[in-house]
Amino acid sequence: MRLPDEFYERVQNRVRRRLAERGLDGIIVTAPADVAYLIGFFYAVTERPVYLWFGADGSRFVLMPELDAEYALAQDIQAEIRTYFEYPGTTRPEAHLAAALRDLGVRSERVGITASLSVGARDALGDALPGTTFTRTAVVSELRVVKEPEEITLHRQAAEICDDMLDAGRRLIEEALAGGTPLPTESDLARHVIAYGTDRMYAQYSHVIYTTKLAGGLVYAGPNAARPHGLPSRRRLEVGDTLILSLGAAVASRFVESERTFIIGPPSRQQREFYAVAQRAQEVGTQAMVVGRTCADVNAEALDVIRDAGMGEYIRHRLGHGIGIAQHEPPWVEDGDPTVLVPGMILSSEPGIYVPGHAGYRISDSVLVTAVGPERLTRYPRQLEENVIT
Repeated sequence: MRLPDEFYERVQNRVRRRLAERGLDGIIVTAPADVAYLIGFFYAVTERPVYLWFGADGSRFVLMPELDAEYALAQDIQAEIRTYFEYPGTTRPEAHLAAALRDLGVRSERVGITASLSVGARDALGDALPGTTFTRTAVVSELRVVKEPEEITLHRQAAEICDDMLDAGRRLIEEALAGGTPLPTESDLARHVIAYGTDRMYAQYSHVIYTTKLAGGLVYAGPNAARPHGLPSRRRLEVGDTLILSLGAAVASRFVESERTFIIGPPSRQQREFYAVAQRAQEVGTQAMVVGRTCADVNAEALDVIRDAGMGEYIRHRLGHGIGIAQHEPPWVEDGDPTVLVPGMILSSEPGIYVPGHAGYRISDSVLVTAVGPERLTRYPRQLEENVIT
């Protein structure tokens, strides 16, 4: 998958305008997601740095390891390519960057840098560009918050795959129950859904690109489901378990999340009570994602559903976060983020209830903020009756 040239021209023009408005000669971009967003270069991240120079005067080039240049050309990236041989090499990459700026006669007295730049890289740039004032700027991340129409199309495609991954995981359990064979372990189920999503991607698209991963799956069952970021274990699923499938997929590195809680076998009264509150909180949080509201207000309204049900002690995290070319990115749907929602944002809606020693309950959708209200991109059923596996 490759976005059209018009997309890159549009976002690059916006970056130039913002640099000029802030009195910056240019910006040095290093985060793989920012590089992919601005010029369409997707690459394997190693210790070898990639530096994208983007000037307010229209100059732009990307400095990369020589071993990546052929692949960059194949991607038809939207910037001149300059290379260095190895890292650290006899000449550090930062010195190559400074030499390229001098060759082009580019003014670089006030340069923006992104928050992802390491302290070591910042010091190396200072040595290579003496007299340059470096200013941390959110020029690129601010643009990424609102998705372009071409990106939303990719998010929709990823949502279909992610929902199908949930169905593939459910079918694996149903087949074991029907056949009287042992249920899969958490790790078995994780491998199955990740392989399913990855295979779908390679079957559907002629050129697969991503910044971190194509498909991911976290599987928690029984007591392990009470650990929101626990990893799948070797524990075998059992009838009576509460099971969370926390899945993600990306098309051209445009991510979505689709997460559901399942009950294996007839649910108990306790399971019904926890599930009902988690589902209600998710519905309230999703419907609150409307233009003009703040992330903090939306978060509070959703989590208050859990608190009002007397389950506040089981809250472990915020309502959600932004999703885009990275799986987690601004804005943050939590109490400390005053960001006002605008059309084109994509947010996760994923409140959870986590009861130590028992289980966890989380339902998550990727939600597009539109002028007429929130739109769920992920559509897998979320009612309890639809998610009981027998």
